[in-house]
Amino acid sequence: MSPTSTSTAVLVLAVFGASTVEMVEALTIVVAAGVTRGWRSALEGAAAAVVVLAAIVGVVGVPLIHYVPIDALRVVVGALLLVLGLSWLRKAILRASGLKALHDEDAIFAATSAELTDAPRGPSTSSRRDGLAFAVAYTGVFLEGTEVVLIVVSLGASQHRLGIAAVAAAAAAVLVALVGIAVARQLSLVPENTIKTAVGIMLCSFGLFWVGEGAGVDWPGSDLAILAFVALFGLVTLGSVAWLRSVPPDPSPPSGDIVGRPMAG
Repeated sequence: MSPTSTSTAVLVLAVFGASTVEMVEALTIVVAAGVTRGWRSALEGAAAAVVVLAAIVGVVGVPLIHYVPIDALRVVVGALLLVLGLSWLRKAILRASGLKALHDEDAIFAATSAELTDAPRGPSTSSRRDGLAFAVAYTGVFLEGTEVVLIVVSLGASQHRLGIAAVAAAAAAVLVALVGIAVARQLSLVPENTIKTAVGIMLCSFGLFWVGEGAGVDWPGSDLAILAFVALFGLVTLGSVAWLRSVPPDPSPPSGDIVGRPMAG
């Protein structure tokens, strides 16, 4: 496999994985709104958010590709991806080591459903839109989708492959929607925390690679260096999890969603 093909494959996997994670979270909110308040309004809200996000990709991504110098773009985008990837990895490491509660889509579904069920309803007619269901679904999809847009635009623009990145994100959205239709509330079956760990590693790898490349670093092996960074961040992640698991348990009661052991620093 050529360096360019390797880079493209990692890009597709990173965008697809990140989009899958965010769309699962968005789907949880849409399903909760649909079940408790009405599917028509929930789906309309989700569709409206998707249209707005697609427009943002076109308005922001295309000018970046055509008008911003590629080296400057890679430095800025690489730094942004490093920050985002490290944030994802931090949470994934804490969850894998038992210091942070696992992300529970069933709990999110139950909490969202309870809030929507208790909210007052307007006059019920077959043609009336439920404003709350529409707003909740729209907000959920838009907020989760914003991170997807950030990743699509960043990865796509930096490699001049915005179309490929957009297709990967769209494929993830379709897959999550089909799974959502099939399993409905059983969204916890999706191994989100595992996916988030892998995507965090890939985002950090792309970020480090592009910061260096934009600054004039000639990486050995060209794009193949990304695979070395994936291995590096993977080893660091595994080592961090093993080290945190070796820390003696904290006898004091846990606070917030940090559980089991004290936080270093």
